[in-house]
Amino acid sequence: MGPAAEVAVETPQEFPVLVVGAGPVGLTTALALASYGVRCALVETEPRHVCDGSRSIVVQKHTMELAERIGAGRTLADEGVTWSTARTYFRTTELFHVKLGETAPGRYPPFVNIPQRRVEEILLAEVERQPLVTLLWSHTVEDLDQDDAGVTVQVATPEGPSRLRVPYLVGCDGGHSAVRDLVGVGFPGYTHGDRFLIADIRADLPFPDERRFFFDPPWNPGRQVLVHPQPDKVWRIDWQVPSDVDVEEERRTGRLDRRIRQVIGDVDYEIAWLSQYTFAQRLAERFRVGRVFLAGDAAHLMSVFGARGMNSGMQDAVNLSWKLWLATSVLAPDALLDTYEAERRPAASENLRVTEATMRFMVPPSRVGWLLRNAILRLSLPVPRLRRYVNSGKLSQPYVYADSPIVAAPAPDAGPAVGAAAQVGAVAPDATGMGPNGERVRMLDLVGANFTALYLARDPVDADRFGKEAAEHRPEVPTRVVTVVPSGEPGPDRLVDDHGEFAAAFESVPGRLYLIRPDTHIAARLDDATGQVLPLLVGQATARNAAAAGAPH
Repeated sequence: MGPAAEVAVETPQEFPVLVVGAGPVGLTTALALASYGVRCALVETEPRHVCDGSRSIVVQKHTMELAERIGAGRTLADEGVTWSTARTYFRTTELFHVKLGETAPGRYPPFVNIPQRRVEEILLAEVERQPLVTLLWSHTVEDLDQDDAGVTVQVATPEGPSRLRVPYLVGCDGGHSAVRDLVGVGFPGYTHGDRFLIADIRADLPFPDERRFFFDPPWNPGRQVLVHPQPDKVWRIDWQVPSDVDVEEERRTGRLDRRIRQVIGDVDYEIAWLSQYTFAQRLAERFRVGRVFLAGDAAHLMSVFGARGMNSGMQDAVNLSWKLWLATSVLAPDALLDTYEAERRPAASENLRVTEATMRFMVPPSRVGWLLRNAILRLSLPVPRLRRYVNSGKLSQPYVYADSPIVAAPAPDAGPAVGAAAQVGAVAPDATGMGPNGERVRMLDLVGANFTALYLARDPVDADRFGKEAAEHRPEVPTRVVTVVPSGEPGPDRLVDDHGEFAAAFESVPGRLYLIRPDTHIAARLDDATGQVLPLLVGQATARNAAAAGAPH
């Protein structure tokens, strides 16, 4: 065989990042990079496609907020089925239900159900409109080698073998990741013995748009059933089944029809998609090896219960993308890229801890565990206080980066602690204020491809003072300064908290400053703040301070 042909798009200057895998996480990574002005190549082994069926069905509010900034959030929300109630049953008796809150006008709901196939179609449409992303189908990464300057990737293409040279590579190529194998990262964990049978059925059912989880129902004794609504009168039913159950055998013998009818009754239905899976609990030993990163299922696999897989993968993508933007723009040191693993691996560990607890309750690993679980379920009917121990899946929430090296802990003498929604390291809560023309302006609409300094001013004079100081002490990293006043006149970067939403969301303390990252997590909180402090806070949040401290003098 002759030497590998050079693809036309080989220079590091043209493509700072190569993204491997065009599933939800790879598509999100490419779009997030493009939103920061970073060009990338996105390669996928398969020909042009999206996945089939529902697969990862639940999209969480924060994921939709992040997706809005890459052009997809509102479409996901509008097309998905909004649900705000999750019910848990033992056999046919409801044990409890959880209300997830109402959706405020202009905001995103707590969760929507939309099949992964449609999620990929929406993201793919945005990618194909994005000039900063070059999407290459039927391109398979076969080998890679890296040095201090970049990564050389051997790619099999329809035209023959090619070689690509890029500064950074992100492996979003799933649980069987070739990228992970090529960089020698272990993937310890286990695969569960039981299977889950999934049927997407189209039927006109009288069920409410709610998540319903059944322990030991008469139609699946000793195991579990989960029912979820989808758009277009499609319903997803998950049955936990023994490991020897075969989908085609179920269809041939009529057992599948009996399973479905035991759930929906004597109603006409059509099977839209049918599959089975075994869940795995695995965590990559590293999320970064030199200039190569792992994201999504390539970095972590977890049970579907709690909707943590795709949501956490898309949050991986956004966390890494803003850091790659600053690194490729030479606005932040290499140390910032280390914080991807420092933040997202603990997030994955927490998701695995939560899903492991759920699975140990659903499928106890020992006879004693089964006896205890069954006792809790039986006794929870006459003894309601035992229902708190019933675990049908804790739903996904964004991780709080409390221990991140680039999150500044409040000073010991800082003002009153705020609620969990506005703590340092958490996702900033949303709030609206009155903008320049009397319109309602969402705080999260102000957070773009930059940092945002949100200053809760005492009055307009204090807001003017802070704005002037901030203008005289601009950080090198792009940072937007927004002041919020309790009353007065709004301006281009000044909101009036006329409805008190900022005061409620942030426990408004006059003179308090929040630094919000591009991924909407709170990087710092400071009371009695001055504009002079911004370069220091942004330097901490981008690892510039640590790099400067370690530099020779």
